[in-house]
Amino acid sequence: MDNTASTRAGYNLRTFCSEVVVLVASAFVLSIASPGFMSANGVWPFAFLALIPVFAVIRHTSWKVIWLFGFLFGFIFQVFFSYWLKSFHALAILLIPVIKGFEMMLAFMALKAADSFFRRFGYFFQAIIWVAYAYLSESWFAGIPYGTISYAFFRFHAFVQIADITGIWGIIFLAVLPQSFLGRYLSDFASRTQIPFRKYILSNLPFIILWAVLMAASLIYGAVRISEWRNREPDRIWNVAAVQHNHDSWKGGYTTYLHNFNNLRRFTLEALQGSDPDIVIWSETAFVPSVAWHTKYSEPGTGYEATAKLVDEFVSFASNLGVPLVTGNPEGVIKDPSLPPILEDGSMNRTDYNTVILFDDGAIQETYRKQHLVPFTEYFPYEKELPWLYNLLLANDYNWWEQGTEPVVFSSDGVRFSTPICFEDVFGYISSEFAAAGADVIVNMTNDNWSKKVSAEMQHAAMASLRAVETRRPMVRGTNSGITCLITPEGTIHDIMEPFAMGWNLYEVPIYEDNPVTFYSSHIDLFAHIAVYISYAVLAIGAVLRIIRAVKERKNER
Repeated sequence: MDNTASTRAGYNLRTFCSEVVVLVASAFVLSIASPGFMSANGVWPFAFLALIPVFAVIRHTSWKVIWLFGFLFGFIFQVFFSYWLKSFHALAILLIPVIKGFEMMLAFMALKAADSFFRRFGYFFQAIIWVAYAYLSESWFAGIPYGTISYAFFRFHAFVQIADITGIWGIIFLAVLPQSFLGRYLSDFASRTQIPFRKYILSNLPFIILWAVLMAASLIYGAVRISEWRNREPDRIWNVAAVQHNHDSWKGGYTTYLHNFNNLRRFTLEALQGSDPDIVIWSETAFVPSVAWHTKYSEPGTGYEATAKLVDEFVSFASNLGVPLVTGNPEGVIKDPSLPPILEDGSMNRTDYNTVILFDDGAIQETYRKQHLVPFTEYFPYEKELPWLYNLLLANDYNWWEQGTEPVVFSSDGVRFSTPICFEDVFGYISSEFAAAGADVIVNMTNDNWSKKVSAEMQHAAMASLRAVETRRPMVRGTNSGITCLITPEGTIHDIMEPFAMGWNLYEVPIYEDNPVTFYSSHIDLFAHIAVYISYAVLAIGAVLRIIRAVKERKNER
């Protein structure tokens, strides 16, 4: 008998309120599994437990409210998890949870369908659907992976090592499957329709054995890989001086640009005097006036003499460092080639990319243009479809960047490295494209100063640590205010600089020559794609079977 049908008659306001309380409590518990307001590093064992009541509610509740419960869970979880968004913009703490609420609404409906269509083994398909949901939720225009359950395990090193094969998707499946299994039993227990637990275990033994074997294999594999990487001698050490200047990203203007440059210059000189770096890195948009633009198009009498002079100071300083300098710096390019750089009204005929430049030998040697822009704040592709929202965003002082298209690999003294900008290191495909293109090191250049919360910066660093595992490349994070650190190929975070403080640190980055491209980096998101296709197929087949059963039941009733 369909569990939903059996419980619907007893579904009332008390049941509804009880399920709301359970979902809110589960959202809270899941949020504190990751870095957040309760713990700087999170409490990862909670990520193995928090979803059990969620799956119980999905099975137990009515179809009439499942969409509402999905929205509620997604919204509340994101408010708990991303509470720091209020420091970014007053609307952000509402907009992002609303988006995540709608995503989870669709996920709950799919999860409910899997449970309803497949009465015995629906929990297995639910785990696959959760993987598909996690992938799809970060793959559309406004998609972000903040809160994805896999990142709660960033300190459970033995568990996350399979990411070099499956990406985060295998981690999600192994974490969710036992919870959907136990959630099913918990729901039946609450409905008094459960079979004895021993019989429930025996009737589902093949899937239990499958999960146990996969989990044991992943932990054994993880232990072996950790031992291998921690005992492996690097072919060389690349000394990287990271400067953290702790600038408020909302402040601009020439006076601020000069102040920041003076701080960057001061700490860079301290680093050179106190160590012997091979390279110096500054953070995302650390130096704002476009070096590329002003070295090509600055002319007297245009009104931009001050910033042009500041660029001249930068060029002089960087040319005499004696080591290469890598910094975030917007790249200004001609917008309309048929017009001059400075228009008659004094404005620039210019469009901008959010870029990182490698400056050496007195000039820009190479430039990387950011490929994955931040939705709503760096780009919005629906100007024609949603002009009111487009104009609202512009009115709130958001300016659009152009989008880069190439996974650029820089080279300095034989070391090949790539520089994902800002939150690009939270997407597995970006770092893997860099690794596949030949990068030995991932150097993330980011600015999380706007969050004003260490927990937000730790959430970002936690996601970044999985990129090191997926690619088996060391990562250096050069940030404005944190988390500046070194991450080794097994995902361990080392030598964190004090967040929200100015200073510098020297990182001895291990370089491994002839480091093969991982399976994941060669087959980016393969397991996620498989989960998506299986989910579509399962839901379609389940719907057809449900219709066939309904037709047969009607015939039997006649």
